[in-house]
Amino acid sequence: MIPAILIILSILSFSIPSFSSDQPPQSTSDVCIIGSGIAGSSVAHFLRKYSPATPTKIRMFDRHPAVGGRMATVTIAGETFEAGASILHPKNYHALNFTHMLNLKVNGPSASESSISLGIWDGRKFLFKTIDSDSKNQLVQYLISLANSIRMLFRYGISLLKMNNFIEVTVDNFLKYYESKESRPIFSNVEDMLKWSDLYNLTTKTLEEELIGLKFSPLLIQELITVITRINYGQSVRISGLAGAVSLAGSGGDLWSVEGGNWQMAAGLINQSDVALHLQEEISSITNAGGFYELNSTNGNSYTCQIAVVATPLDELAIQFTPEISVPERKLQHTHATFIRGVLNPAYFGLNAVSDIPELVGTIESSELPFTCISVLKKHDANDFTYKLFSRQSLTDVLLDQIFSIRNEMMRINWGAYPHYHAPEEFAPFILDDMHLYYVNAFENAASTMETSAVAAENMARLILSRLAGQQPLGSYGLKSSTSDSNLQHPEL
Repeated sequence: MIPAILIILSILSFSIPSFSSDQPPQSTSDVCIIGSGIAGSSVAHFLRKYSPATPTKIRMFDRHPAVGGRMATVTIAGETFEAGASILHPKNYHALNFTHMLNLKVNGPSASESSISLGIWDGRKFLFKTIDSDSKNQLVQYLISLANSIRMLFRYGISLLKMNNFIEVTVDNFLKYYESKESRPIFSNVEDMLKWSDLYNLTTKTLEEELIGLKFSPLLIQELITVITRINYGQSVRISGLAGAVSLAGSGGDLWSVEGGNWQMAAGLINQSDVALHLQEEISSITNAGGFYELNSTNGNSYTCQIAVVATPLDELAIQFTPEISVPERKLQHTHATFIRGVLNPAYFGLNAVSDIPELVGTIESSELPFTCISVLKKHDANDFTYKLFSRQSLTDVLLDQIFSIRNEMMRINWGAYPHYHAPEEFAPFILDDMHLYYVNAFENAASTMETSAVAAENMARLILSRLAGQQPLGSYGLKSSTSDSNLQHPEL
């Protein structure tokens, strides 16, 4: 389902306090959070939730002009579409709680979206295409869906059922992170957090190795599963196993998003958490000054705080830490998202009519393929569509003129989307020094989604509060939080 170029968001309706450099704010606060995406906003939310009586001052910094991090929208011909993190799983309970708490509306799949046609393209021909029909009759749609299921079962065999079981086991293990705080430890490192939920071993091998060990059909791995990992992470089945399993879970039914844009979760959490927000202010250095941290920004401002939380990937930032910190080298996988209002060229795909092109064109792993997928975001009429293309490099106008017969409007975004996964994964620490310098995004080497960021942020808030209270969270199974009121609500859609 991305920090780089952010699209201007219609965020002005949220009364979030912010400061500018021509009116310098007071420089002291208890907590400084770098990053206003789902990780940073969730840390602020859970700090307030788990320590409501503490008069903590929280500052939040973001180098971009709007909150949301890798959650953003684009507007094409007056219509708004998700540009970054796009989909949520029906069992993403933190996101569901945020959505209900903030009175946001859930945008679930329509009947047409749940029966979207799929084609697997190898650069020369479609290896597999589902049957499609324009009929709105429910019986017709049911029969088509049944026929497609039978055709896929014939092509991929019992491995399809194995895939569903593999996803269910992974999701069930992940659900342990929603258990009560009394039964759930506070984790000081990613490894213990994953081992406790029986997910760590998946990070030690590639998805391909894991599935071969489970006797999956090679054809299923090479085709359908590769299509899914390329769409969701822009990478092949040689990504680490947990990221691959999360990718597969994001291809199921009942996926949802927030109507109007997922970024509203971050905006709402920030608004409700009494945060002093500093947009377009990039932190250039963080210095441990002995008992407190000094943060300097590229705007020329200086701030001090007791706790500093980095809630954005460090991989492409130039923050200078004093003393230096040690984190494993990690590269981000860039996804180039291209949005086009126009019409695909059927001849490019060896077809006779636009209606013959599947609504989702997925691709196998091949260096000759210029894009990872093409999907129809909206069909306006028979000769007018809005499309989204994902690719590992920017698509040239010459190439796009071959793929499209008509291009009326276009927008390009280069996202530093997620880690470039490899197995075995090596994790950065949650705690970057011997005081209170923290790194939420260390968890992204396990998997990178909106919900995994919220899960890591919830643990981070508990970790901060427990260490301030003098507890020593080591991931031991008997550890309890000092806070109460532990049960997360699992709201229904």
